[in-house]
Formats: sequence, C-alpha cells, structure tokens
Amino acid sequence: MAFSDNLQFLRSRHGQTQESLAEALEVSRQSVSKWESAQSYPEMDTLLRICELYQVDLDTLMRGSVEDSLVEDTARYDQFMNRFSKRMAFAVGGIIAGVGLCGLLEVKGLSEYMTGALLLLIIAVCVVVIVASNLQRENFRKQYPVLTDFYTEEQKQTFRQKFVWFISGGVGALLFDVALLLVLFAKSPQGESFESRAISLFLLIVAGAVTAFVYAGIQEEKYKIDEYNRDNNPTPEAKKRIGLINTICGALMVSTTALYVGLGLALDLWRTAWWVFAVAGILCAVVHIVLAPYRDED
Repeated sequence: MAFSDNLQFLRSRHGQTQESLAEALEVSRQSVSKWESAQSYPEMDTLLRICELYQVDLDTLMRGSVEDSLVEDTARYDQFMNRFSKRMAFAVGGIIAGVGLCGLLEVKGLSEYMTGALLLLIIAVCVVVIVASNLQRENFRKQYPVLTDFYTEEQKQTFRQKFVWFISGGVGALLFDVALLLVLFAKSPQGESFESRAISLFLLIVAGAVTAFVYAGIQEEKYKIDEYNRDNNPTPEAKKRIGLINTICGALMVSTTALYVGLGLALDLWRTAWWVFAVAGILCAVVHIVLAPYRDED
C-alpha cells in the first residue's frame, strides 16, 4: 500500500475531511489532495507530524500497509513483552526465593559460607537478567518508537479478567502465608531450626506472590499502546522527569545492593536483610508517583 492509500485510510478511519486534516497539519487542502492522489509528498517534518497524529511509524506510513498493521503485530511487540514480563517477574521473585532456598539449605547442613555464596550467585543472576531485559526493552523502544494499537477490545477485556485473578490470588497467598506462619509458631515447638524452616517457607510463598504481581503489572502495561507511544515521544519537561526518575531509582537499587552485601559480610545478615530490597522497591514506587511525568494529564 502506497503513502497516498495509507493517508486516505487513516484520515477516513479518524473521521476527518481533507480540510480538517489540512488544518491540523497547517497546510492547504490542496496539498492534502495532492498527497492522496500521489501527485506529491509532504516534507519530512510534516510526515513526522502525520505519524504523531495517527500514532503510526514512518516506515509503515511510507512503505507498508497501515490497515494490515492495525490487525497484525508487525513489530512482534506482544511476543517481546510476554518474554520481558516473564523474565522480570521471575528475576524479581527469584531474589526473594533465593533467600528462602538458602535458608532451607543451611538448615539441611550446608555451611554458611556456601549458602552465602549461593545466595550472592542467585542475586547476581537475577540482577543481570533485570538489567539485560531493561536494556533490550530500551532498544526495542528505540527501534519501534510508535506502534499502532492492534489489540482488540475482546483481547483487552479477557486480560482484565485474568488480571483480577493475578492480583487477588497474590494477595490471598500473602494472607495465607501470614496465617500459616502464625499457626506454625503457635502449634509447633520453638527452636532455631524450626524458625529457619518456617521463615524460609514464608519467603518462598512471598516470592510466588511477588512474581504474580510483577508479571500482571507488566502485562497490564503491555496493552496500553497509547502510553507506549506517549512515553517514546515525551515533551521536554516529561523527558527531564523520566531521566530524573531513572537516575534516582538506579541509585537506590545500587545503594540497596551495596547495603545488603555490607550487612551480610559485616553482620552475617544474609537471611534477614532481604527486606532492604522491598524498601527500595517501595521507595522507587513513591518516586514514580511523585515525579510522574504525565500526572497532570492523567
């Protein structure tokens, strides 16, 4: 499909006349008419404004088929985001699960040095996965700065129903986890070995709930194509805020990791100092809320 056909399709789909499109682009109606009849082409800055207006990428507008792209995931965005959400969810949950697993191994007789080394290895692998996944996501955003919303309303509604179960299931797991821990401490004999087992089990269930929360949150974000396009083409003020958010959260996570390692090496708190990551996560969430670049618009 040629540019002229794509432009006619987009204009008709949005219920615009040639006059209204010309007004939005600050050109004459005759110019729009010539574009649609393939007699001429707009200048590059006008092409970019058309891409922004209709939320379509330049390559598709000029050489592809906009109509097909609305029903086809030509960038394989859905596949990429599914893979990204799984990696992030299991990496974040894996850090907590690693603490619980190492606690069980220590109760079984594995030395503290070995469990500490294993825990550091698990954390290192999870952090590498998180960093690499985010870098891949940034590269994907640069390669595809604008996407057309190919998701149907039925697909979005189906996920909303799943999202409710992910969140409610995670909350239910946490409440069950707390109740189970209280029952175990109330009914079972006290002892360091028993307490270690109970806390390790508690952390494994928490890890499952956190994994569900992270996966569901990223999957929900996946369907917000308009926000994806907006974030990839931010205003100067929004760009400054996004940069500040990334800087603060990055510094928080680096500081938290250093603090955890320091507490582990200095005070042997490998199994109990995991909470610093939870605090860092909460602080990052607060930073995102306070400095939200589009808070006033939303």
